Amino acid sequence: MRIIELLQDRGEVSPNRNSKYGFRTFCSGKELAAKKCVPCNSKDMLAMTDETANSFVQRVRGWNLINESDKLKLTRSWKVKSFVKGLEFFKFVGELAESEGHHPDLHLIGWNNVTIEIWTHAVGGLTENDFILAAKINELNLQHLLRREAGT
Repeated sequence: MRIIELLQDRGEVSPNRNSKYGFRTFCSGKELAAKKCVPCNSKDMLAMTDETANSFVQRVRGWNLINESDKLKLTRSWKVKSFVKGLEFFKFVGELAESEGHHPDLHLIGWNNVTIEIWTHAVGGLTENDFILAAKINELNLQHLLRREAGT
């Protein structure tokens, strides 16, 4: 069996490939959410380049890149209905993070401002795991915890 067929079976090669060697050049948010975070204990795992991170952030709606002390991180903020709803929000995110073995930084600022920062501490920057977790967080049903925007 050819290597491309093996990778295709694992979902790592697009069957409708456009690149020279057939490797996936685009992965949607839904495809990211279908993946599983991999353990970060591999010495082969490296932080993404700025260019790669900028490509990936477009696939996770609502998330932004920040550079903090020369470390790229993903960040997203929400307004929740109350302090208790913020804690409930973190419970859902925490359960997901635990199941993925990838843990974000969670911040509850004031009584209703929730912010999540995701980055791979082991490599000092971003990896695909961070975007997988962000995509999965986007799929959580958290609307009942969030404040409605004015005019909606």
